[in-house]
Amino acid sequence: MTGLLEVGLVVFVLGCAVATAMLRDVLGSIIAFGAYSLGIAVIWVFLRAPDVGLTEAAVGAGIMTILLLLTIAKTVRPSDDEVLESVDLRALAVSVALVAALSTTLVALPAVGSADSAVATDNVTEYYLDNAYEETQVQNAVTAVLAAYRGFDTLGEAVVVYSAGIGLLVVLDREVLG
Repeated sequence: MTGLLEVGLVVFVLGCAVATAMLRDVLGSIIAFGAYSLGIAVIWVFLRAPDVGLTEAAVGAGIMTILLLLTIAKTVRPSDDEVLESVDLRALAVSVALVAALSTTLVALPAVGSADSAVATDNVTEYYLDNAYEETQVQNAVTAVLAAYRGFDTLGEAVVVYSAGIGLLVVLDREVLG
């Protein structure tokens, strides 16, 4: 079942990416981009990186989609009847070659949640599990890693989400006033 879910997520994300690139209708393309970003956020959560998934969902699927929709609200839509862009075969060939080359590394990845993965058997993981409570006084090892050991990284992610939210509020305030 898990393999089917993984394949379904990848197919969904790839379909949304292709739709974003191929649709001539800007609104349709923005909606496909929002769905793509939300699919990536789900993949991050599935890969047990909920902090990255939350950031992707907030900034990519949320704030970027709103800003893009505000942008098209201020522009004029072309009266073109074509739904899809024409395909540049050379660009398509380069894209397929790049995806094929990068896909060769997938066989080296361990299964999600595998007990014998490098992360589960690494000395750093053992150190965190053995020393997290004593060094941080936090009872949850994941929270200890995110808040204490990776505090600056987590702070950076929070600043990105906060800044994007403030930027959106500034744009929306200008929309209401102007």
